[in-house]
Amino acid sequence: MERRLDPEKIANLHDTGSILDRKYGKRGTASRTSFEEDAYSAYYSEILRERRKDLKMTQQQLADKIGKERSYIAHIEKGKTDLQLSSFIRISNALGMTLNFSYT
Repeated sequence: MERRLDPEKIANLHDTGSILDRKYGKRGTASRTSFEEDAYSAYYSEILRERRKDLKMTQQQLADKIGKERSYIAHIEKGKTDLQLSSFIRISNALGMTLNFSYT
């Protein structure tokens, strides 16, 4: 049995960009920028948390390694703090991660 795509249904589909535009405003607006910053914060927080857990390291052990309080690590992992690049690099190094920057 051959399946065919329904052109009407396809015409009613929305791309991610248009959904975000409606909900948070166009790119460059304050509300969209705030949303994107929060999304990146959550993304990188998740990467750091999962790596720490993979290493079976506690928040306290990681905090001790980088000379910070455990609560600082907890805030980072919840995406509740503005993480400076220097801190991100220090945490990444403590977790045995390497950062690769590339230009497109």
